[in-house]
Amino acid sequence: MPQYSSSPTPPPAESSRIGVLLVNLGSPGEPTSRGVRRFLAEMLSDPRLIELPRVLWLPVLHGVILRVRPRRSARLYRKIWMPEGSPLIVYARRLANALQATLAGQIEGGAAVEIGMCYAEPAIAAGLQALRTSGMQRLIILPLYPQYAGVTTGSVFDHVAAELARWRVVPELRLISDYHDVPAYIAALTASVLEHWEKKGRSQHLLMSFHSMPKRLFDRGDPYYTRCQHTARLLATALGLGEKEWSLSFQSRFGYEEWLQPYTADVLRTRARDGARNLTVICPGFSLDCLESLEEIAITGREIFLEHGGESFDYVPALNDRADHVVMLNKLIRPGSYP
Repeated sequence: MPQYSSSPTPPPAESSRIGVLLVNLGSPGEPTSRGVRRFLAEMLSDPRLIELPRVLWLPVLHGVILRVRPRRSARLYRKIWMPEGSPLIVYARRLANALQATLAGQIEGGAAVEIGMCYAEPAIAAGLQALRTSGMQRLIILPLYPQYAGVTTGSVFDHVAAELARWRVVPELRLISDYHDVPAYIAALTASVLEHWEKKGRSQHLLMSFHSMPKRLFDRGDPYYTRCQHTARLLATALGLGEKEWSLSFQSRFGYEEWLQPYTADVLRTRARDGARNLTVICPGFSLDCLESLEEIAITGREIFLEHGGESFDYVPALNDRADHVVMLNKLIRPGSYP
């Protein structure tokens, strides 16, 4: 017989307190082989991320990948680790604190904001439990993935549903599954690029690099690719860029099958070899800076571009806890106040 948990102090029936859970992928708890191995084992066991038969995939994961990849990845994490910890978690906490401060007094009954990660700590379950303890009656799940994909937002839903399935009292639930074309999001990206150019100088070309995924997922109906394309065009239009002044690419390929193209590393090499002297890169799909943006783009991407003939490379940071990012999320969350 299933056992269902209840809040220690159930909120009164008339309570309208809102709980907001900001969700992202997650990060190792420490930049060590052991910490990365634990993180990768959990992440790469998710069937949403790896759509292969378990009987075929798990032996490869535990017999090969988890024996080789953690040591190399730990070295990369150490390059970008902050004094407070993983950049992804640090920025997520700052964003949650700033968002809760802006929501104070704007929502009847109040609001509480927590973070939860699909893999490793702080876990989604812990974030939900903290919100329940706060007296939350209405729950808003906000995956910090602007462009919907089954491997990201779909996985968030799975994790949330698995936790709520154990609750005796399930709150009213709203999932914000996508905001790739929300005007306030495009405006925040635009402002971040313009501010960067004002400080560093405008480059000849803006490359928008999104996380990739296996092409077979797009062939099976995942909308991620088209939403990345839409975001890129909206940003280029807002910046007033001509067709030759910007391009789109996909990064973080894993394995040997075909992924969404063009691959970012190939684009960096080609542009440099073709005579591009300077380049600005932004990663619009990453709401928070992490290994893929800070190491793969800002460090390794720069090295690739310069080694093949480029002269100047600039990375525009993710929106992180920028004030306009907080304002945009506030508008997403507040009922009847969409941007």
